[in-house]
Amino acid sequence: MAGNTKDNEKPASGFVVLTDIAPDIIVETRYYSNYNFVGQRIRGYEEPVALVTLDAALALKKAGENMRRMGYKLKIWDAYRPQMAVDHFIEWAKDLADVKMKQYFYPEEDKANLFVHGFIAARSSHSRGSAVDITLYDVENGYDIDMGGTFDYFGPRSYSDYPDLTEQQIMHRDLLRTVMHKHGFKGISTEWWHFILIDELYPNRYFNFPVKRY
Repeated sequence: MAGNTKDNEKPASGFVVLTDIAPDIIVETRYYSNYNFVGQRIRGYEEPVALVTLDAALALKKAGENMRRMGYKLKIWDAYRPQMAVDHFIEWAKDLADVKMKQYFYPEEDKANLFVHGFIAARSSHSRGSAVDITLYDVENGYDIDMGGTFDYFGPRSYSDYPDLTEQQIMHRDLLRTVMHKHGFKGISTEWWHFILIDELYPNRYFNFPVKRY
């Protein structure tokens, strides 16, 4: 079934709070906070939780267990993203005067080119419920490992195959990609942190209910 749910509808069957299934995964919901490329909480993020389809949650649980044996935890920045949040991004991108977060997220990029270069789009795979933005957390040392680039950085450094990295940064990206692929996810070329469950429950549906517990 194509299309969106209404704003006030509860989620479709199959959505869960990720940490209910995989409590060892760290969730830092950037779009619930002010620290994101817009600089304010994003529309539709009503609670700092990560929602995903059950299949995605179970696959992430296995990936997290795999990483834990190597001394890491998975850390989620974003999971399900309602269409209203994507619309918020579009509205922000059209306001060329608002560049308060430029130095952190797009210092090399003219805001007017964010659509042209594909950093902002009218649809997001996150709205289908089986995509995540993710990194690795070093348990022993207590920090995110160095991936050679930050989440939501609009520029070539975010590309999965960006060449100007240290050997360690390349190794870290390869490790994340290898384990996520092993557990049924695929990456994309433009964002090293973004993974989509290959066997999506809703491959053609974009939802619009808010991010919160139901």
